[in-house]
This record gives sequence, structure tokens and C-alpha cells, in this order.
Amino acid sequence: MRIGILTSGGDCPGINATIRGVCKTAINHYGMEVVGIHSGFQGLLTKDVEILDEKSLSGLLNMGGTMLGTSREKPFKKKGVPAGSDKPGEIARNIEELGLDCVVCIGGNGTQKTAAKFAAMGVNIVSIPKTIDNDIWGTDFCFGFDTAVSIATDAIDRLHSTASSHKRVMVIEVMGHKAGWIALYSGMAGGGDVILIPEIPYNIKNIGETILNRLRKGKPYSIVVVAEGIQTDGRKRVAEYIAQEIEYETGIETRETVLGYIQRGGSPTSFDRNLATRMGGHATELISRREFGRMITWSMNEISSLPLGEVAGKLKVVPEDHDLIIQGQRMGISFGSSVHSAHL
Repeated sequence: MRIGILTSGGDCPGINATIRGVCKTAINHYGMEVVGIHSGFQGLLTKDVEILDEKSLSGLLNMGGTMLGTSREKPFKKKGVPAGSDKPGEIARNIEELGLDCVVCIGGNGTQKTAAKFAAMGVNIVSIPKTIDNDIWGTDFCFGFDTAVSIATDAIDRLHSTASSHKRVMVIEVMGHKAGWIALYSGMAGGGDVILIPEIPYNIKNIGETILNRLRKGKPYSIVVVAEGIQTDGRKRVAEYIAQEIEYETGIETRETVLGYIQRGGSPTSFDRNLATRMGGHATELISRREFGRMITWSMNEISSLPLGEVAGKLKVVPEDHDLIIQGQRMGISFGSSVHSAHL
């Protein structure tokens, strides 16, 4: 068999480890030929490809980013596309002309939607979920998430000493537009006193009271972890807005830190390397069995897969009864809303 592989959407620690897992398994175990596709779906429009061999895959396991490059090309997008343009049809023809028996698509929610549409067209696709936000439906974790949480946790750890020294409130903004997984996991791991996520509406007065209560108990500093997707007035960055509101409510000097793209770069953790390797290997196994139109999943420590049609268009958000939230509430951590007595 001859398979293609591409990476689409934002970069993420562990993509290269996944490419390595797919390609080494394909070449060494199944005797497949592997074609690397540059710049995501854009590379399928322009036939920007290269043959990948053992030498191409050297040194990938711990390397951040993606050796194939990526893009935000959405071939099924209709807005702003010239009349008569048929990118999906063009890509399907190019896949056939390149002699690809299957294309492995590594990407986030947008990529899963695109992959599902190609699968519905009859194109042989196997996809692998990739996002630091951990918001892809159907899989417990995606590679990249553990690395992002580790980076955010390290930053929170470092802010504790500054906050303590100056008796300040420190607000740290982490990624997560629609889902608060990074904020929840890093906030809990880093000892955050207030954790704000998009899934739980907050009241700034509750946050102010939490911080003042800490002051009354002889704790003159607080750490507030916020996901970038929480509701604000829309005129300022999330961290800046929350910092100003806290200072107004409490009178305590408050500073903000925005981690930004630091969370997406660099070398993946050992957990993410192993998860990426396992997912990549399973993708190749599905191809060998000609089980197409599926996304690789990780659930209860087992690698499996789901039909792309079941996954596409769904978002995995943090449930309000998540055990970390319940445990946090029991320990006195504020999530911005009143504590639900049913959880205590």
C-alpha cells in the first residue's frame, strides 16, 4: 500500500512523534510506502509531497512543531471562494493521481470535520486527534495536552514566589477558547486559588470575596488561573480584564501574565510521546485492515477508534461535575460561581 500523511491546523507538541509512529510502523512492519504531504490540505491541492523513509524520520520523537508543515486551509469552505472552484474534487483527484490508498490526517476539530467530509465522499481517510485544548469529542486525551498542562503548571509554580514576595494577586491566562481543560488541570496542579473556565459562569464578586477571605486568614496573595475563552466585556484581553476587576473589588495589587503560544511549542512530555506513538501505530494498523473513515481514540488507557461521522462537529467540554472540580470545591478553591452544595 501507498499512504499519505499530513498535519493541519495549529502546531502542537507530539505531532512529529505521531508522524514517526505512523511511518515507522508502516515502513518496518507493513512494508508500506509513505508520502509526506506538506502544509496540510494545501499540499494536496498543489501536490507538494515527498517520499518519507527511515532517514527522514530520524530525530522526530522529541522534536516540537511538525516536520511536514501545516496550514489552515479548509477545502470545503465556501465563503470567499471563486465560483466554479471545487477544491474537494481537486484534492480527491490528486490523491488518486498520487496513487495514495489512504491519507492519514493529523489535526484538531476542524481537521476532523474536513476528514469526515472526505470520508463521506469515498476518500480513504484515517485521522488522529491533535490539540492542546483536549476538546476533541470521543477521546479522553489528545497528545499535546499533557505538555501544555506541564508548561502552564510550571509557570503557575513560578508565579507563586513572585505573588508571595509582593503580596499580590497574580492572574495567569492559559489557552482554551471553548473548553477549560488546560486551566482546570494546570490550575489544580499548580495550586491555583481561583480557576475560571468557559463552562462555568463566574461572578466577579465571588472571586473578590474568595481573595479577601484568604487575606483575612493571613494569606495575602492569591493565584487566579483563567482560560482565554471565559466571558468578559470583550474590550480587553481576558487576563487584563480579570486583573482590573479583582483590583477594583479587593483593593489588592493585581498583575496579569499571558502564556500564549509558549504552551504550544517545544518538546513533548514522555506521556505525549508515548500516546502519539501508540496512536500513530494504531492508525497504520487500521489502514492495513482497510478500516477507513475512522478517528483514533484513547479511552480508559486503551487505543481504539470511532467513525469520523460520530466525532465531527462535536466538542468535548469540561462537565461541571468533573471530579477535579468537585475536589477543588471541597478544598476551598473558587470556580467563580457559588459552590453547589450537592457536590460537597
